[in-house]
Amino acid sequence: MSAEAADREAATSSRPCTPPQTCWFEFLLEESLLEKHLRKPCPDPAPVQLIVQFLEQASKPSVNEQNQVQPPPDNKRNRILKLLALKVAAHLKWDLDILEKSLSVPVLNMLLNELLCISKVPPGTKHVDMDLATLPPTTAMAVLLYNRWAIRTIVQSSFPVKQAKPGPPQLSVMNQMQQEKELTENILKVLKEQAADSILVLEAALKLNKDLYVHTMRTLDLLAMEPGMVNGETESSTAGLKVKTEEMQCQEVIQIFIEDNLTLSLPVQFRQSVLRELFKKAQQGNEALDEICFKVCACNTVRDILEGRTISVQFNQLFLRPNKEKIDFLLEVCSRSVNLEKASESLKGNMAAFLKNVCLGLEDLQYVFMISSHELFITLLKDEERKLLVDQMRKRSPRVNLCIKPVTSFYDIPASASVNIGQLEHQLILSVDPWRIRQILIELHGMTSERQFWTVSNKWEVPSVYSGVILGIKDNLTRDLVYILMAKGLHCSTVKDFSHAKQLFAACLELVTEFSPKLRQVMLNEMLLLDIHTHEAGTGQAGERPPSDLISRVRGYLEMRLPDIPLRQVIAEECVAFMLNWRENEYLTLQVPAFLLQSNPYVKEPLVLTIILSLFVKLHNVREDIVNDITAEHISIWPSSIPNLQSVDFEAVAITVKELVRYTLSINPNNHSWLIIQADIYFATNQYSAALHYYLQAGAVCSDFFNKAVPPDVYTDQVIKRMIKCCSLLNCHTQVAILCQFLREIDYKTAFKSLQEQNSHDAMDSYYDYIWDVTILEYLTYLHHKRGETDKRQIAIKAIGQTELNASNPEEVLQLAAQRRKKKFLQAMAKLYF
Repeated sequence: MSAEAADREAATSSRPCTPPQTCWFEFLLEESLLEKHLRKPCPDPAPVQLIVQFLEQASKPSVNEQNQVQPPPDNKRNRILKLLALKVAAHLKWDLDILEKSLSVPVLNMLLNELLCISKVPPGTKHVDMDLATLPPTTAMAVLLYNRWAIRTIVQSSFPVKQAKPGPPQLSVMNQMQQEKELTENILKVLKEQAADSILVLEAALKLNKDLYVHTMRTLDLLAMEPGMVNGETESSTAGLKVKTEEMQCQEVIQIFIEDNLTLSLPVQFRQSVLRELFKKAQQGNEALDEICFKVCACNTVRDILEGRTISVQFNQLFLRPNKEKIDFLLEVCSRSVNLEKASESLKGNMAAFLKNVCLGLEDLQYVFMISSHELFITLLKDEERKLLVDQMRKRSPRVNLCIKPVTSFYDIPASASVNIGQLEHQLILSVDPWRIRQILIELHGMTSERQFWTVSNKWEVPSVYSGVILGIKDNLTRDLVYILMAKGLHCSTVKDFSHAKQLFAACLELVTEFSPKLRQVMLNEMLLLDIHTHEAGTGQAGERPPSDLISRVRGYLEMRLPDIPLRQVIAEECVAFMLNWRENEYLTLQVPAFLLQSNPYVKEPLVLTIILSLFVKLHNVREDIVNDITAEHISIWPSSIPNLQSVDFEAVAITVKELVRYTLSINPNNHSWLIIQADIYFATNQYSAALHYYLQAGAVCSDFFNKAVPPDVYTDQVIKRMIKCCSLLNCHTQVAILCQFLREIDYKTAFKSLQEQNSHDAMDSYYDYIWDVTILEYLTYLHHKRGETDKRQIAIKAIGQTELNASNPEEVLQLAAQRRKKKFLQAMAKLYF
């Protein structure tokens, strides 16, 4: 080898070697290659490029022997390529933000249509006609994903787009661009025509009360398996990646709010109204919305900070108990809401002050370090500022248990000059630690004597019946402390943070005991109400009777006649409710004045609920619509008629009955009486499948799932007749015939008529083993003979021939045979309708 050639080879071998790009067809040859490729830190080609390549290859037209262009064939190669594209999208978790940025409308349209196809949505099906609640979870999610994309695409297409500068004219490129433009316009035309339907689909999704699942790479693999090899996992409720209902409903909101923090285009009032609606739903018992409320509130708070407004009270409430997830999300919102290259110095200053104040309000140093080590914090604050803040947090006074701290030593805490008034006020708003609240107020009063610090937050509310006494306290520091401790304690009780409420009330009680017997009694009364709430929300829900000392304190309150003590009416009402719940009825009728026997918000007691239900059911039934009457226990205790019938708002009564039953079943879903009422409501509103579900559930809960006989006062003739009508209207005529046997006197006329029906939607002859009445079986034999149905006739004859149905048997044997068949039939029905 010449020296020149050797030099050339050495130069070539020393150059770093770039790994060759993986070609699309290699993923066809090796099944496991795709997952290996996607796991790489920087895969080349990128995931979105792979989607484009796979779909381009799968949609290439073919040319036949006559040189005619044909649509792409539906062969195994193309099906695998489409599946690979779907698997890449699943790897990206179907993130529309990522997909829309990198894929054209035609490509994304093809991808999502393939998702619909593989998710068992037949082509041409109108999505608005599909019931999302009854679809398999992954199918419903595919429908929602497509319609979300459709609406987003329509909205995006309405914005003006800056045209790219044209390069040198190339005919092939221009043709391709023109074709894509025309295709995009055609797709947009279709999407706009279907926009109203897409909106209806998404609105229906807001009413869903079940979690959904989106396809993952695994579930897509399962769907692609040969028929007969799938084990049902893809249809189950736990297949795929879980998407909570609330998360799915609020996806289009959080991202929009974060983006709006940069553009500042949405009105602040609109953003606040969205948060109010979410808070309202969360307070109605939808605990899954708590996380979303915090996220939306965090987005709104950052928007406020950027525009120089004060931090909202809602944010302070939701950030009372911070955790890693909340801080991570807050930092993400802050980072995505500030463009550091273009932001003004005042905006940067606002954000820096906010992050510092958040740190000052945190008691856990681990969370402080999470913020202080974040890139945004490091960028916005100088080294000296960050070091000073962290050192200050390290040296902060440890928490002290207020309950064991003498009141006399409280005022001896030295004030610190290391923070300003604004920061301390911010901490005062955030803190629920009574000792910390005392400490902050002492520091604030040491800095200025002019401020009334109970006015720092306009959300601190003390009942007007108390405020006059509290604000009459002459010592400013004591007045501020009593007011704030009570206001925070009442708020914590309202949001069911009972442990902090108890600490705050105990601190307030300890303080006022020193100088005001009147306020001492006020605090004892509020602590009684708090203990009632704590019991009702805790062990009381499980049916555990309250401790005797709590009952004694409630009695003491109801009998208390102290002059000049401010009293809240709600405490008396809830004491009465408490006594009703725990059946202290005799005490109430003997001891309590009539004006205190009013409505109460705590009815978790079955007899009280049943009586309330019976009243509204009676009102519902006075219309004399016998066909749709609702049955209920204790209904006979009410008057048989109402003199002024036109004064009854029957629509309001019907709504009240529905809501009452919903509430009662949330308390005890196994009360057969309430289940029958729910079934009757569905029956009256022509929802026959749902009615059967609840009639069967009522029977199941009082018979050990039909292993014992259902009591006759549960399955009355009226209930059986309604079950018969439900089955008849559902075209389940064999079930009708079998249920006719359950009546006290067998209804042969209905049974025979139903068996004559030839469009039965049930299993027909497979139900014959559940018939114990020989007359009905003989009629079946005759009917099948008449129709020439030999096989079915043989089944009926076999059923008649069973020895236990022989009329010569003792009555006990016949009854046993009937009971056995009743049990099996009802269990089979339960499996069908549950």
